[in-house]
Amino acid sequence: MTPDAEAGPDGATRLADPVLAGRGLPGLARTASELLGSPVAFIDRSGIVLAVAGATREQEIRLTGGGKSIGSIALKLGDEAVGEIRYIGEAVDEGLGAVLSALAALEVERARSVEWGNEGAVAEAVGAILDGQLSDPDEIVRRAGEVGCDISRGGGVLMVRAHAGSAQDEDWREHVLAMATRTIRTAVPGSIAGTSGLDEGSIVAVIVPSSEEERLLKVEEVLVRELPRSLSGLSVTVSRSRAVAEPVEFERAAREAHLALNVGEAEGRSPIAFEETGSYRLLLGTTNEELRSFYSETVEPLVDYDEQYETDLVATVEAYLESDGNAPATAKQMFTHRHTIRYRLERIRDLSGHDATATEGRERLSLGIKAMRVLGIASPRGRSREQVA
Repeated sequence: MTPDAEAGPDGATRLADPVLAGRGLPGLARTASELLGSPVAFIDRSGIVLAVAGATREQEIRLTGGGKSIGSIALKLGDEAVGEIRYIGEAVDEGLGAVLSALAALEVERARSVEWGNEGAVAEAVGAILDGQLSDPDEIVRRAGEVGCDISRGGGVLMVRAHAGSAQDEDWREHVLAMATRTIRTAVPGSIAGTSGLDEGSIVAVIVPSSEEERLLKVEEVLVRELPRSLSGLSVTVSRSRAVAEPVEFERAAREAHLALNVGEAEGRSPIAFEETGSYRLLLGTTNEELRSFYSETVEPLVDYDEQYETDLVATVEAYLESDGNAPATAKQMFTHRHTIRYRLERIRDLSGHDATATEGRERLSLGIKAMRVLGIASPRGRSREQVA
């Protein structure tokens, strides 16, 4: 046991702080790891990992697997076992361990869902509710209720997309889902998450069973705070829908969160709420076919050109629109000469058929850029080799 792990009022106070501050099991695990000077994991009664702190990926595997080299403290409420604490290192001081186990047992039980052990059923329920497979309100409520989520009085949807900035294990997407699930359960009990039917598993969709705005904000805050700490090497974008009052509105909430997610990722904004997407909101009711048409008729030729020749035509359109059609301001923003911008604008007109220097052309190109972002198509960033004519 390290000096920081000594029992006493200071240690007990430090353990209580994250619980009183509403940081739940992730915050408690982090504090416990700091006090013990070793990796710590909280496991529920069915063996589901609820929180891990201070561990490398290899150590996390050891903790979740258990074994002779792993220490354990039982979590009980009365005579009922609710889970255990696992750690790597020396035995924990008895007094400190008692405080830690009491706090952890209460947090585990508070966040517990009756269907945690069936992640497949949760994923299927999330997909069915958010993808519009269900239209009957009673059926939607029943399906969510089967996995411990009561949305009879409405709720909201959040989405998380993670991108790997460095080499990751093959199962890194499952790791993102697991970490998001652990986090939301401690924030608003009954919240569920899954990737079913969403962008090949790179998007985690969260259903929060509360139509109170502050509850949705609470889930957003913990996701933004906890995921970057737990997902090293990954960049994370978090988005949030408006609260809905009726079960049948969850499909629309999912579209709101997805639109905000794509906009946030394109503009480097996280977290981002649907209300913060400005004029993009006007495209919410537009079908993917219509969006694809807007994109193909305006920006797609520029994207293809940029990707082939490593140029910056799309970036130039974006900067030109942001500068209200001011070429010198665009040149300054892009660290290039204004004559280069003029030349690129001519290439943009030739390739797309739209003149960015005219009001109508800018409107069409602006719509194409918005469609590209709502569709989740990344803007190419080429190394311009164009020369002034």
